[in-house]
Amino acid sequence: MVKNAKVSRAVAKAKRRRQPPRARVLRLVARLGLGLIAAVLALVVLYTIINPPITWTIWSESRRLGGVDRQWTAIEDMAPVMARAVVAAEDANFCQHWGFDMAAIRQALDEGAGRGASTISQQVVKNVFLWQGRSWPRKAMEAVLTPAVEAVWTKRRILEVYLNVAEFDEGVFGVNAAAFRYFRTTPDKLSTRQAALLAAVLPDPKGRSAAKPSAFVQRRARQIEDGAQTIARDGRASCFE
Repeated sequence: MVKNAKVSRAVAKAKRRRQPPRARVLRLVARLGLGLIAAVLALVVLYTIINPPITWTIWSESRRLGGVDRQWTAIEDMAPVMARAVVAAEDANFCQHWGFDMAAIRQALDEGAGRGASTISQQVVKNVFLWQGRSWPRKAMEAVLTPAVEAVWTKRRILEVYLNVAEFDEGVFGVNAAAFRYFRTTPDKLSTRQAALLAAVLPDPKGRSAAKPSAFVQRRARQIEDGAQTIARDGRASCFE
């Protein structure tokens, strides 16, 4: 039996050596890919209890700027209006989808490339586990990881992480740093208006200001205030409050 096993291993090894180099490279790439996916999935589980220490964007901006402003804050230490404002601004159906808002995706396809349809869950996956950009490999990995995050994390945890890794100004990450930078206050003391202004700058943190809002940002903030009140009334904030 031992001899037969040794012969079988030797034969298998010889077959592998006879494989063309391309087949061996593809097999190696497949193994590395599976290993990477396994490592990221392990982080998904780990980050249910441990806060992500850094993201690719925070790291790259820190290198570029020589440092960033960031301090983790638990969601229970933020004013509830902040969470509602961000959901109203970025993903009003956050509590009703499993990571992808199919209605928003269909609408984006109908309206063309000028309209985005990324949910908060997708943005968390992109910010925490991947990198910025629109490449197909990143989009494919985002599509795989988003349902995994939705399955393992609670909605409240997804929103908490988002509020701590989102960029609100150049080198300013998370609600804690943003609240102090713009309003010289703490996250738990943010007013409804201040929360709406912070949410209004999220799509373009380097081009918009909550401290000196343009007419557009002020108008957008008013819309967000109304939206935050609406989702509070109709139950679309129930999954994180």
